[in-house]
Amino acid sequence: MVSLWENWRRGVGMTRRGPKFDTVGGPSTYAVELTKRYSELSLTKQGADTGSMRVNLSWRMRSSDLDGRPRRTASLRHPLRALKPEVVQAHTQGVVNVDLDLACMYELADGSKGVVQPLGNFLGDWNGPPYVKLTGDDRFGSPSGETLYVNLDHRDEIKRLLFFVYIYDGTPAFDRTHAIVSLFPSSGPRVEVGLDERAPQARSCAVLLLENIKGEVKVRREVRYVYGFQAELDRLYGWGLQWGRGYKTQNV
Repeated sequence: MVSLWENWRRGVGMTRRGPKFDTVGGPSTYAVELTKRYSELSLTKQGADTGSMRVNLSWRMRSSDLDGRPRRTASLRHPLRALKPEVVQAHTQGVVNVDLDLACMYELADGSKGVVQPLGNFLGDWNGPPYVKLTGDDRFGSPSGETLYVNLDHRDEIKRLLFFVYIYDGTPAFDRTHAIVSLFPSSGPRVEVGLDERAPQARSCAVLLLENIKGEVKVRREVRYVYGFQAELDRLYGWGLQWGRGYKTQNV
């Protein structure tokens, strides 16, 4: 069995040798958080540019009443007060009602372009172009969220992928949904980007851009909010697609 001391030493070693990024969790849950200061990561240099790469959006409808309320700290005279539950006053508008969608615009090396998204049932393909597959649509912020899979064994056929999130329905309030986009390469730590910046009335956000530049696969944090939907992100990144209004099918 591995001793606690050895585990601690391994954790220190990983921290010292790791990239200059903000990290989340301990050695067993090591993650890299892309920030404004450290916004880019090379999957190729980390040996993680092959196999299956999972991109996940997790979020939840968060109480607006609890957000911003100061945390209670117990005094030295009454330390057990921290263990008592707090009284929460209920209000009719206490929950953010929002439906977030994860999507991806793609451009392949042969010039073909398109989108993988729940709207229009454009779910993509794993074994064939665009080598991006959407597994489902989460409308209620469940723990599993929404997931895209990218087949990086075909990385030479991929020029760039733009992973973005949009609010299909509900309150445009990214900062109140606890939304996190996590990228799980085939090896190495996962990569996380939080969508917690205040962007009043923004309905879409370009989150991560994956590019194959002369054989090197890189991911870069974008986090660029727009007030429109896919067409506005398209113009921002010069994709050149034709867009029309789409709707989701109702669950039976």
